[in-house]
Amino acid sequence: MKKYSPDDILYFVKDQHIAFIRLQFSDIFGITKNVAIPVPQLEKALEGEVAFDGSSIEGFVRIEESDMLLKPDPNTFAVFPWRTGEGATARLICDVYKSDNTPFEGCPRSILQRVIKEADSMGFTMYAGPELEFFLFLKNENGEATTITHDQGGYFDLTPVDKGENARRDIILNLQKMGFEIETSHHEVSPGQHEISFKYADALTTADNIATFRFVVRTIALSHNLHATFIPKPIFGINGSGMHTNQSLLSGDKNAFYDPEAPSQLSKTAHYYIGGLMSHAKGFTAITNPLVNSYKRLVPGYEAPVYIAWSERNRSPLIRIPARRGMGTRVELRSPDPSCNPYLALAVMLRAGLDGIKRQIEPPKPVNYNIFELNEQELRERGIDVLPLHLGAALEEMDRDEVIKDTLGEHIFNRYYEAKLIEWKEYLMKVHPWELERYLKVY
Repeated sequence: MKKYSPDDILYFVKDQHIAFIRLQFSDIFGITKNVAIPVPQLEKALEGEVAFDGSSIEGFVRIEESDMLLKPDPNTFAVFPWRTGEGATARLICDVYKSDNTPFEGCPRSILQRVIKEADSMGFTMYAGPELEFFLFLKNENGEATTITHDQGGYFDLTPVDKGENARRDIILNLQKMGFEIETSHHEVSPGQHEISFKYADALTTADNIATFRFVVRTIALSHNLHATFIPKPIFGINGSGMHTNQSLLSGDKNAFYDPEAPSQLSKTAHYYIGGLMSHAKGFTAITNPLVNSYKRLVPGYEAPVYIAWSERNRSPLIRIPARRGMGTRVELRSPDPSCNPYLALAVMLRAGLDGIKRQIEPPKPVNYNIFELNEQELRERGIDVLPLHLGAALEEMDRDEVIKDTLGEHIFNRYYEAKLIEWKEYLMKVHPWELERYLKVY
């Protein structure tokens, strides 16, 4: 992990002729916000003295408590490759503090850091590697996004079928210039759908990278006159976009999930971590799958996980154990989607796993067959439960899960729950095109 000091940042800025700095932070829904400053204000910013109006940010504070401070993390310094030359721009990701210089309990990045410290007190460091999928859509004559895909390509197709290859190439080049180690990229299953995989890292760096990745993908897509979206299910009848999250715990310099003497070479720690994820899967789904639209993806038949089970072989359960062992031993949680707040999502995943370790929660036996082929009675007989069917049910499950509520803290839980409940109720009250198409001519 990089270790930069404020003096390092001042040197980088002078050496690279940077003119502006964007101080970035996340709201409770994972939407990246920023305050831009000219470089002469950088020393003040590095001392945590740049203030902003927190009452204007979703889920932060009331207007009478509005003064907030931004504390930049020097390790997140990166130059925007598309903003070089005159007016060159760099960014720093910030933690949010209150005006009395204490950490703000509504800062998602701080929530993740708190859980990371808990893991550290137990002797563990979390590493995570996400697989983000996204769609590229055409824009109409007014420059507005459509849901018309830019190609009809499929899994691993290439030019001329894959018309997103040039955009994907430019996205990768810009990510690499910002310090990403890109591992693979390819066209995904659905028309207009893509995946770019980057190297795993510690939990905080990974969360920062997810936020940066989404910003870069959308920015570079615009330069190709395309609209990139991380909505999980923008088109009915085709596969949606997921964010499968590979995770492991290191204990010192050893992978705590690996035990060469155990069955399948999975340690007790790995089993307990899986047990924790399964125990709290319903409770954290409102965080890892935060949109009404998220639950249009979580349905059988489109490779998305619905069933709370784990497997060492197949991809139909919620949790899969990839074949690699040794330092590569990891747990893949397949339910999250790329619309989530990465800081909160990694926080609840890690906390669920740690709870499994603390309480030594043994998972059920692995399910090494295709769950999608089972009927409801067979699922019940095998004790296989399902994820919440919609956002309303997910919010109810989150409200019942004390570990997840404690992870989020009272401030974020209350504001997130209230906002998402309003979103769910609004959806229920709206008249949707499907209803008119189905009923208007019949009744």
